Amino acid sequence: MKKNNQTITKLRTGDEVIVISGKDIGKKGTVQKISKFNNKAVISGINLMKKHTKPNPQLGEAGGIVEKEAAINLSNIAIWNPKQKKADRISFQTDGEKKLRVFTSDKKEIKS
Repeated sequence: MKKNNQTITKLRTGDEVIVISGKDIGKKGTVQKISKFNNKAVISGINLMKKHTKPNPQLGEAGGIVEKEAAINLSNIAIWNPKQKKADRISFQTDGEKKLRVFTSDKKEIKS
């Protein structure tokens, strides 16, 4: 039997995160897209790469060098806790029938 490579991530699109390792260490941004299959996320303003594009006159696109965000591994980012002004982890709490995401350090609910 084949195993599914999908992993469960606690981050969601729209979360504010901080880079904890790599070339962009210490930079903050918001999550735009998460790929659960290869454990990567695209974050605004983080891990910028230059892409050389050809002009396409049929679509009216000019050629040149374009900067765009590349995916970064989920292990290199952590959620940003604005109250404590530091990186934090995510845990879950149940409130009746609701399952809430909370910061591990101060047990406050994450607003996303």
